Amino acid sequence: KPLTCSGNADINTNKVTINILDDDDETYEIQKDAEGYITPDNYPEMTLAWSDEFDGPVINTNDWTFELGDGCPNVCGWGNNELQDYTDEEENARIVDGKLVITAIEGGADNYTSARMITKDKQEFEFGRIDIRAKLPEGQGIWPAIWMLGANIDNIGWPKCGEIDIMELIGNLPKTSHGTAHYDNNGHQYTGSGYVIA
Repeated sequence: KPLTCSGNADINTNKVTINILDDDDETYEIQKDAEGYITPDNYPEMTLAWSDEFDGPVINTNDWTFELGDGCPNVCGWGNNELQDYTDEEENARIVDGKLVITAIEGGADNYTSARMITKDKQEFEFGRIDIRAKLPEGQGIWPAIWMLGANIDNIGWPKCGEIDIMELIGNLPKTSHGTAHYDNNGHQYTGSGYVIA
């Protein structure tokens, strides 16, 4: 649920530190149910810009685009040596009881099939707050991730466009969620750390 608010930010250096502040303990009265935390629909001095609660019968392709295939010939393995073929098939991505369910299935041309969905050219935000709620799988070889890329990626390339990994989970470390910022264009500059759930 990206939210817009007033403010400016200028980055004029090759290195930036991003602090993600957990300020939700009492300020926003976060509720918890059997499946995790529920965030509010609004915050003081912020306006809701876009949300997808996955409450329709199918995935809204006005907001989402499926990236298909194995990344070849441009970025085979999607830059991570992934052994999967991404599809837009219902068995890999569907809505169930108001939740987006992405399923990796053994088989297919590259050993596994799954889904890879983006909002490129459909949703774009410069400042604000983004809330997500996700239940993550665990297991060797699983690597779910939610990330944001700069809208100018086609013009200046990656990583110079910037990338903020909201969440990456390496399946054999199910209690550690990683957050990383990628930037600059001199090799592969990044900073990142993991958050361990007790």
